[in-house]
Amino acid sequence: MWRGKTLLRLLRIQRVLVRHGLDEVIIATHFLRPLRFIFYLLPRGSDRSAPIGVRIRLALQELGPIFVKFGQAVSTRRDLLPPDIADELAKLQDQVPPFPAEEAVAILDAAYGQSVNAVFERFDFQPLAAASIAQVHSAALPGGQEVIVKLLRPGVRRLIEQDLDVLYAIAGLADRYWKNSRRLRPLELVAEYEKTIIDELDLMREGANAAQLKRNFENSEMLYVPEVFWDFCRPTVLVQERIYGVPISDMKSLRAAGTNIQRLAENGVEIFFTQVFRHNFFHADMHPGNIFVQTEDPEHPKYAAVDFGIVGTLSPSDQQYLAGNFLAFFDRDYHKIAKLHLDSGWVPPETRIDELESAIRSVCEPIFNKPLSEISFAQVLIRLFETARRFNMEIQPQLILLQKTLFNIEGLGRELYPQLDLWKTAQPVLQRWMDEQLGGRAVLESLRENLPQLRDALRELPGVIRHLAEQASQGKLQMQMESTELRQMRQLMLQQQRQRFFLGVGGTSVVSGTVLLGLGSAIPLAWVMIAAGVAMVTSGRPTGSR
Repeated sequence: MWRGKTLLRLLRIQRVLVRHGLDEVIIATHFLRPLRFIFYLLPRGSDRSAPIGVRIRLALQELGPIFVKFGQAVSTRRDLLPPDIADELAKLQDQVPPFPAEEAVAILDAAYGQSVNAVFERFDFQPLAAASIAQVHSAALPGGQEVIVKLLRPGVRRLIEQDLDVLYAIAGLADRYWKNSRRLRPLELVAEYEKTIIDELDLMREGANAAQLKRNFENSEMLYVPEVFWDFCRPTVLVQERIYGVPISDMKSLRAAGTNIQRLAENGVEIFFTQVFRHNFFHADMHPGNIFVQTEDPEHPKYAAVDFGIVGTLSPSDQQYLAGNFLAFFDRDYHKIAKLHLDSGWVPPETRIDELESAIRSVCEPIFNKPLSEISFAQVLIRLFETARRFNMEIQPQLILLQKTLFNIEGLGRELYPQLDLWKTAQPVLQRWMDEQLGGRAVLESLRENLPQLRDALRELPGVIRHLAEQASQGKLQMQMESTELRQMRQLMLQQQRQRFFLGVGGTSVVSGTVLLGLGSAIPLAWVMIAAGVAMVTSGRPTGSR
């Protein structure tokens, strides 16, 4: 577990923290106390002359991408940090020191196999922005199209892999010796994070993410996504339309432009929930450095997003449970929330639902219907985590990106419009999605998708009926089977036969009813046949798919 390179990296981390005078901060952190011996292995000459916020920022910059991204995420939570530290960490969003222009040109020459001047009409050697994994230059394509050129930092993969080894080593220790490891699943959390950050190192994948998001919000009045110029993209190079707008963090400029801040904040919430539930494809790196506002129509401001290296998706079951939890919360239906947690397997099956309901009520009720300015989701999460420990609730690694993004959304909302009513804005989006998933249109769409299976069932129906008749005439259906295994096999076969029968007859009924509707005759009978057919198809579905 603790390879030589991992130990060397830990020592380098220790040296950086000591050099910036942060060793005492780390030693005071409860979770890291078992590793405090590391901080005594080398001399402790440190510089504490700079403010603490500056020292933290410089240390994170020096330590590399994983640490910078942590600083970016934390920087959005000004309700949790002193203002001086929050201001310094905000600089990590797009003010990381750039790598030299000569290296940028070398990357482009190698990627294209020709001089950068032969590819672009203009290439600006001074970086437009620099971040932990890549930096961005402005340029113009032949013909004058203004673009940005995003380049991976040299050596960034090697450094990230080193830090992932460190995270795995620490997570392995936690998994072996920490009593909460079964619930918090540290190795799975690191594995989930590894997938996310390694995906960021392929800029072709980022381009595909941007293209998908652009299709999802085509002609949207709330969000604009820049175009990708695929002929110029490579795994280490992304070329995208250059957009112009006011940084979301520049409140002074937004107000000077007469921007409708309340609408902007509400649109941000709607965009998030639309991505998560309607599209199941959400931008998961929504720190302020990646979000701009187009204020040409200040009464209807429009977001413009960049940096699509991290996106998230959810399984259909996670979507259903999350939407159900949100809506139940809006309705103060804490019994339903508790039941959903049990049904999803997020808490052990022996959990008493009334106790879980009471615990959730005690956390949620005090914050209900309060404006964002009066709510600290951080405090709510802390109390929920305490509740989770009590009921042995397991962390869901697949939801980490969603939780991180929701955390960022709250931070942005607090900065934009503290009176934002998160519940009022989100509830209609969720309700529409649930109606679409469970309504009549969803049933018809499911039937359309399952028509091939229904067709096959209809083809088999005569043979199944003939086989059942033969078995009945020969008395074989009444055979007594002494073997438990044979009885179980017979039950399974009979169940499958019944399923085929229901699917076949139900499919025939649906098709016949649809034909009658198309002919415009016997319409009441047609709807009865369709309804009966849907009921039979539902009854005939295999149990595991319900």
